[in-house]
Amino acid sequence: MSGIVGVQYLNNRAVVPQDLQRMVDIIAHRGPDGADTWVEESVGLGHRMLWTTPESLIEKLPLVNQAAKLVITADARIDNRDELMSVLELADRPLEKITDSEFILAAYQKWGESCPERLLGDFAFAIWDQNKQSLFCARDHLGVKPFYYFYQPGTMFVLASEIKAIFSLPQIPRRLNEVRIADYLALMMEDQVITTYQDILRLPPAHSMVINQSVMRIWPYWQLDKQRELRLYSNEEYAKEFKNIFTEAVRCRLRSAFAIASHLSGGLDSSAITCVARHLLHQAAKPQELHTISNIFDEITECDERPFINAVLEQGGLIPHYIHGDQCNPLSNLDSIFQYEDEALLGPSHFYPWNLNRVANELGIRICLDGFDGDTVVCHGSARLTELARQGKWQILISELKTVSVHFNLPPLGILQNYGLPYLQDLIKQFRWVEFAQAVQLIHQHFGIPRQVLIIKFGLKPLIPQSMRRLWRRLRKKPITCMTAASKAPLVNSKFAEDIHLEERIHKFNAYPQPPLTVREEHWCNLTQGILAYTFEQADQYAAMFSLEARHPFMDKRLVEFCLALPSEQKLDQGWGRVVMRRALAGILPEKIQWRGGKADMTPNFNDGLLNRNREILSEVMTHKLGNLEKYVDIDFLQAAYQRLLSTENQVQKGDIMAVWQAVILALWLDYKQVQP
Repeated sequence: MSGIVGVQYLNNRAVVPQDLQRMVDIIAHRGPDGADTWVEESVGLGHRMLWTTPESLIEKLPLVNQAAKLVITADARIDNRDELMSVLELADRPLEKITDSEFILAAYQKWGESCPERLLGDFAFAIWDQNKQSLFCARDHLGVKPFYYFYQPGTMFVLASEIKAIFSLPQIPRRLNEVRIADYLALMMEDQVITTYQDILRLPPAHSMVINQSVMRIWPYWQLDKQRELRLYSNEEYAKEFKNIFTEAVRCRLRSAFAIASHLSGGLDSSAITCVARHLLHQAAKPQELHTISNIFDEITECDERPFINAVLEQGGLIPHYIHGDQCNPLSNLDSIFQYEDEALLGPSHFYPWNLNRVANELGIRICLDGFDGDTVVCHGSARLTELARQGKWQILISELKTVSVHFNLPPLGILQNYGLPYLQDLIKQFRWVEFAQAVQLIHQHFGIPRQVLIIKFGLKPLIPQSMRRLWRRLRKKPITCMTAASKAPLVNSKFAEDIHLEERIHKFNAYPQPPLTVREEHWCNLTQGILAYTFEQADQYAAMFSLEARHPFMDKRLVEFCLALPSEQKLDQGWGRVVMRRALAGILPEKIQWRGGKADMTPNFNDGLLNRNREILSEVMTHKLGNLEKYVDIDFLQAAYQRLLSTENQVQKGDIMAVWQAVILALWLDYKQVQP
């Protein structure tokens, strides 16, 4: 964790050093260990330093290479240092004397604009190339490190790790981006470029950019290959390879000059990271113990995961710390959060990492390992059920479905309706009558659904043309439903939705309107969704406000590529999702966690926190602070949802509490920031 800033005037105007210093000062929380700036005529770069790795203790940024006429500022941790050292001919010094920014600069000297393709790790950097009179910038493959910018062609380009640093320049307007507000209210955060402010943009993950006086170019330097499939000889080989890659991903994120903590929830992901990290630290030349920080729940006991947390702690070599999660509230500490969090379109679990990081800071920790979204990287493989249905492998499908039901405590009929039954009609459309009859018999035998119902619904109805079905519905006076922006996003004010063309926007960013048909397609969609980058940006700021660096072992490029390329049976097999990981960590994870089906649902604690513990704040907002939302929110819909939540007659509808949460958090943020369209 560090902070970077930069200014490039495109009209030959000179950078004022005090402007750059002001940008650096406003993000002082990102780097309490030092700050520096570099200015030369129309270009200036700045940096805030947070010491984390041993090499960072000797690092000086911005770094100037006088011979090559290059200057770099970077927020980076480079993981393939050994490989780069030999390729870049940097063997004149010991590895521990070479900083990460030196590796990036040497890579740029050797490979130019293609250098990010050769880097592994988390990074955001900018390099001024005096010979080319251009600024080259890049962001890491998965967007762990943030990169914001403002660009006015022919006038100026400004970059920073946080939006507030850009706004510290008085000539940059601070205006609300209402399109982003609509995206948030519609729960559609897929746009990886825009922010909550007009003309403040994000460099997307795995992208590079070049800026000079005449042009700006942005391009992707890496994309996930959804066609590649890995084929090994046995389950054991897949498990061994996963273990090797995952262990290396954790090892890279243990490079530190200070003590390290792990967010331990008791789930599969955080436990896997904690157990592997503990093992590696114990084996190190200078063994050290790993701190763990966990939420526990004495009042909302259905959220408590102590049996699983304790199973990890019993392995030893860990220093545990606890937070009472049911004393942490979703609407508490928002003034402190809004002081640092620039966008603050917060999810309902935002207060957990805030409190975990607060405790880490109090302990003097600088690095926290986090198991964020291991579910997405090591796919559950639920679409394998769809694959089996489409392949006509109904016997295997039924076997998998039943074991999934047992392991994850899900109703088997519900799984069948989602993943199996819709594909019966494919057999009819392909005139595969015998296979259809066999499937109907199997489903009837195992689930008791009458054959007549299956034949009529999935055998006869698909043969009736759509035009005839619509006519029949009209004759029976049944409405023909049509999905509109109002039905997809009922919280959004209908006139506002129309003004910003929300329906077209939802359609544009919904690249896959139909459920994925294969495991790899489902996996790829989840890994490339826009909400991931936004979540990382929020996680970065939640760590930065406490001068911490959050490290995410599951967000390792090598691990992501490996998991995506796995065959479907390595993702779901014998009713176990993420099965390759479960097999790989045998003997490392406690069996109690290795073979657990689900995890605790934190919804009861959120609901109690919002509706009871934060009731006074909630009531104040819903009664007196909705005025700045009237343009954006359907107030009648919102108030109806709120009244259902307060009702003692159990009238709550799906989505009510999320709608109230979105509106309340947006109202409080707008009130705090006082930003205008």
